[in-house]
Amino acid sequence: MVDGFLTTHVLDTARGVPAAGLRITLDRIDGPARERLAEMETNADGRTDGPILSRDRFAPGLYELTFHAGDYLRGSGAPLTSPAFLDEVPVRFGMEAGHYHVPLLLSPFGYSTYRGS
Repeated sequence: MVDGFLTTHVLDTARGVPAAGLRITLDRIDGPARERLAEMETNADGRTDGPILSRDRFAPGLYELTFHAGDYLRGSGAPLTSPAFLDEVPVRFGMEAGHYHVPLLLSPFGYSTYRGS
């Protein structure tokens, strides 16, 4: 068995606060197939209450986290264009083993991500 798990942290860099209440989905990608593994929302600290993908469900492979930024930004009262510049922010990445932390730094007109610790 390969040991690993996945976490995230979302920060609203335009307002300087954690992005609370942002919906996140996680899919495993296998060629043309896609399997939904998780759907959750960030807490008051901009994190999920537990790992997005726990050790017992972890498998090496290709994954996609989708951050539903448009819904969050509209709810935050951010000044947005119509349509909003950012809506869903997909981040596709591979996992092999260990702890993967994929944070998102978000504003209405840009974002960045990286493999954190």
